Amino acid sequence: MTKTNPQLIALIDYLNEAAETHEAAIWRDLARRLQKARQRWAEVNVDEIAKHLNEGETALVPGKVLGTGIAPKIDVAAFSFSRSAREKIEAAGGTCLSIRELVEHNTDGRNVRIIGG
Repeated sequence: MTKTNPQLIALIDYLNEAAETHEAAIWRDLARRLQKARQRWAEVNVDEIAKHLNEGETALVPGKVLGTGIAPKIDVAAFSFSRSAREKIEAAGGTCLSIRELVEHNTDGRNVRIIGG
């Protein structure tokens, strides 16, 4: 599968580089997931995310976060967020991060759980 979105290509390259530089396999795993066809990417509702997180973990969605359900206070990184998902997460006191922001703040990938995909 050949990607044509230059931002996505740059993100995948960045993740592979981060995996090597920081010896964090989670970033390589994420890069592989984002290389799949977009139709196969995860789409996860906000109310499903917290069900899979432990205390102190950040959710990482290799795809899009959707706004169905009630969002608890959670920290989520994703390729994209629906407007309602972002509003619900932030209203509950949580944070929405880009994948690049997550890697910059947590280079080793500790306490990050991939949800979906």
